[in-house]
Amino acid sequence: MKKILITEKPSVAMEFAKALKINANKKNGYLESEEWIITWCVGHLVTMSYPEKYDEKLKQWRLDTLPFMPKDWKYEIIPAVENQFKVIQALLKREDVSEIFNAGDSGREGEYIQRLVLMMAKPNPNAKIKRVWIDSQTEEEILRGIKEAKDASEYDSLSDSAYLRAKEDYLIGINFSRLLSITQGRRVAKQINEERTSIAIGRVMTCVLGMVVEREREIKNFVKTKYYKIIGTFGEEESSIEAEWKAQEKSNVYNSNKLYNETGFKKKEDANEFIDYLNNQKAIISEIKKTKQKENAPLLFNLAEIQNECSKKFKIKPDETLAVIQELYEKKLVTYPRTDARVLSTAVAKEISKNLNGIAKGFKDEEIQKYVSKMVEEKYSTNLIKTKYVNDSKITDHYAIIPTGQGYENYERLTNLQKDIYKIIVKRFLSIFYPPAEFNKVSVTININNEVFTSSEKICIKQGYLEILKPKKEDGEKEPSTLLRELKKGQEINIVKINTKEAETNPPTRYNSGSMILAMENAGKLIEDEELREQIKGAGIGTSATRAEIIKKLEKINYIAINNKTQIITPTIKGEAIYDVVKTSMPDMLNPKLTASWEKGLEMVAKKEILPNEFMNKLEKYIKSKFNKLVINM
Repeated sequence: MKKILITEKPSVAMEFAKALKINANKKNGYLESEEWIITWCVGHLVTMSYPEKYDEKLKQWRLDTLPFMPKDWKYEIIPAVENQFKVIQALLKREDVSEIFNAGDSGREGEYIQRLVLMMAKPNPNAKIKRVWIDSQTEEEILRGIKEAKDASEYDSLSDSAYLRAKEDYLIGINFSRLLSITQGRRVAKQINEERTSIAIGRVMTCVLGMVVEREREIKNFVKTKYYKIIGTFGEEESSIEAEWKAQEKSNVYNSNKLYNETGFKKKEDANEFIDYLNNQKAIISEIKKTKQKENAPLLFNLAEIQNECSKKFKIKPDETLAVIQELYEKKLVTYPRTDARVLSTAVAKEISKNLNGIAKGFKDEEIQKYVSKMVEEKYSTNLIKTKYVNDSKITDHYAIIPTGQGYENYERLTNLQKDIYKIIVKRFLSIFYPPAEFNKVSVTININNEVFTSSEKICIKQGYLEILKPKKEDGEKEPSTLLRELKKGQEINIVKINTKEAETNPPTRYNSGSMILAMENAGKLIEDEELREQIKGAGIGTSATRAEIIKKLEKINYIAINNKTQIITPTIKGEAIYDVVKTSMPDMLNPKLTASWEKGLEMVAKKEILPNEFMNKLEKYIKSKFNKLVINM
């Protein structure tokens, strides 16, 4: 009897064949040896049928046929890949097959692709179906995945979640795209000077469009306001410090209507009058605080974080970053890319020396070898257990993206961009083994007759992990002041000068392709502080596997534009017109929190916290109620 193994694509099948030591000749769509048959999908082979396959009359978009919600769902083979489906189907039906190994991509979408194939192919009923779940494509991990393959039924809840996600996207897309195209299409076409247009609505896509348009309108409607800060220079001409004034409760101008806010005046003449008053007073050091701070290396990369990093560093789109990391994964250099986790599992952390040893022996990069050598020389601990980098509770399907320490036979064939991104992943990984960066922070408060000026500086005294992640001083970084460290509490300090500094309020910044991925991950909240981002995890829109594709689709259908040089995202005229239609008819489709709640529901199905029928009933009820309200208000 034989075992059949189905992978996600031909290149992955070859890696499985190598790991299993199968040297059989490649046949038409599969490999076969005495024990194994290895075949592959080529992306999606099966798709959901359009409404006209249920009833020819549904080909025409009419209000009286909506909402369309089938009870018995229809699926069909995608014509372009029908030949490969037939190959897989014939293999699955063979009577000499005793075990079928689903070795698709280890995620929800990969599960869906393979489940559809198995559903349509109707394999030999006597064959056991197992699921291979791996975190990298190294030989060791492939063999472990096959050896520890679980019964497919253990992944039924993940499969349920995948089917529901597809049905949800289908029902919302088909029904609301048709409804709004029928009722609002002509108006939108007129606005954008087109003869006719359809309106594309998507559960996540429309929400992301809303985020882009709303940010753009905030910027356009923003009115800059000038105000005047008070900056003092203290000490001597040759050795001085700068300090900024802020109105405190004891200030003579506290809550004055002359102030724009507590840091400045509305009018320059009022600011200058205040400066004249200050120049006739004594300046006293009223407080000095000296503290030591430690700062640990940031958490490891998940897909969203590396997409954001590459968008900033290389000005590339999220889907390009994913394509590069997918290539690195298939070349065995990094672990699974479509992950939301930024930490490692306890099991992986216990074996992490294998990854480090692999990098030390195999990665011939002078800079990286310097960091590895220092780790060895300084005897840095490689025990990550009980650190913030290991947390089983923050891992669902896969742990963070890290180098495997293998695959270096493929390294020289990489493009420069692939090498650069790989090196970023390696450096982030090595940094977590380095000691924290240490800083001396000095804060000084200067009092001029109850008017308070403050100045502070943070001096790095030990680079620690910054030696890897920030080896050079950044442009504009000031040299520390020696005077600040010499001051004593209670001493009088000379006023060199006090000036006004013109300031103005700033509009919010536009999303770029990387920051949009982070905003999607956090339900629309663009949060730069990564620790805070971790705290509100689990309320995102889309998934790590789909976010880049959604941005790409919005650009493709001309709802948004992405500047290739800066990666800044702006809405198109068409995108704004579509937004206005959705805003007036079904504004909750633009709410990131609502979209995130649907995603949370799918996650709950995958975790067996709610039943699939419960999710589906809520979805159908939502669509029906929405339709009733929209049709009544027409």
